[in-house]
Amino acid sequence: MTEVIMPKMGDGMEEGTLLEWLKKDGDEVKTGDIIGTIQTDKATLELEAPGKGRLTGFLIEPGKTVPVGVPIAAILKSGEELPANWGSGEAKAAPAESEPEAKVETSATSPSTAEAPKSTERVKASPLAKRIAAEAGIDLSSVSGSGPNGRIIEKDVRAAIDQQGTKVSAPSLLPLSAEDTKVPLNHLRGIIAERTQHSKQTVPHFYVTLEVDIEKITALRELFKAEDGGKVSINDFVIRACVLALNDMPVVNSTYKGDHLLQFGNVNIGVAAAIDDGLLVPVIHGAQNMTLRQLGEESKRLVSKAREGKLSPNEMQGSTFSISNMGMLNVDVFAAIINEPNAAIIAISSAQKKAIVNEDDELEIRWRMNITGSFDHRVVDGAVGAQFMNVVRNYLENPTKLLS
Repeated sequence: MTEVIMPKMGDGMEEGTLLEWLKKDGDEVKTGDIIGTIQTDKATLELEAPGKGRLTGFLIEPGKTVPVGVPIAAILKSGEELPANWGSGEAKAAPAESEPEAKVETSATSPSTAEAPKSTERVKASPLAKRIAAEAGIDLSSVSGSGPNGRIIEKDVRAAIDQQGTKVSAPSLLPLSAEDTKVPLNHLRGIIAERTQHSKQTVPHFYVTLEVDIEKITALRELFKAEDGGKVSINDFVIRACVLALNDMPVVNSTYKGDHLLQFGNVNIGVAAAIDDGLLVPVIHGAQNMTLRQLGEESKRLVSKAREGKLSPNEMQGSTFSISNMGMLNVDVFAAIINEPNAAIIAISSAQKKAIVNEDDELEIRWRMNITGSFDHRVVDGAVGAQFMNVVRNYLENPTKLLS
């Protein structure tokens, strides 16, 4: 017998939530088959079969969270049976196909109109598919399921959303009503709450804000576009500038370890990415070995995977420094919370045209942008933080240095 356990998908993972079983009790599987999906504190991942045989003995049902290493099902070879004590101490879940089904109801909601008859049609759908459909306003009865026995799973709802052009809204964007509404935290939002609270309560933050002249970056971007049609974003320049600044001042590329500082040998840049359920920070590993264009391509690839929920564990861990960019949101200035165990994070605000007094005391219009560094005072002193921010600014204001 081979146990299917909640896998450890990263150094910081302590528990996982089963989103859905993609195979039913008694299905024959082989090593590597996708038998379900799980959600960690960072992403939705596929659960692979660890062996060959008959999948059975489901111990948890969709929506349940268990620690890593805990058995959740079994794979039996020919002639094998489940042990008599299998699942002792755990309530054995019903097979996936007997999951409580979503009841699709349609009714008039206006108190001034007569109540319409409610449909009694039932639709089989996974918990994740139900939640996404509810948030997007998708009628599950109109969705074709590709799961076992026609069960609707996440990708089916996502496809329906794409077809209708519907954007999944965050729970916080529910319409206002006359009554207070209790909005449950999803798993990712709960983790974000815990980690940001821990960072703010245990890490002594201090902040340094500078204004950067990005007139040369703007001109360089237009030059790239004219020459080869390539699109290089301001964020690409920021990433490259931070990489070089960390190389110049490696103390910022460190972490606090209680009785010592650990200075990292590689520069691994975490790039904050907003997704429908919250915030993820995919990691560009070995960023010191990449060019400006390579950093831009890798950043876009990782952010795209984050929004699709397809990041691998390695792509979500090991950052040594992080960047959070709200430039697209018309933000004058903001300060980010340090992404532990990093010692610093830099926040990028919106680029704006401003009237500036130049060295000749003349007014001119130039592109400017605020950047704010948040630092762990246990690792970086105020003067060092200010020096680091000035090094970053120097690189951004002289972007040809970023092309080598």
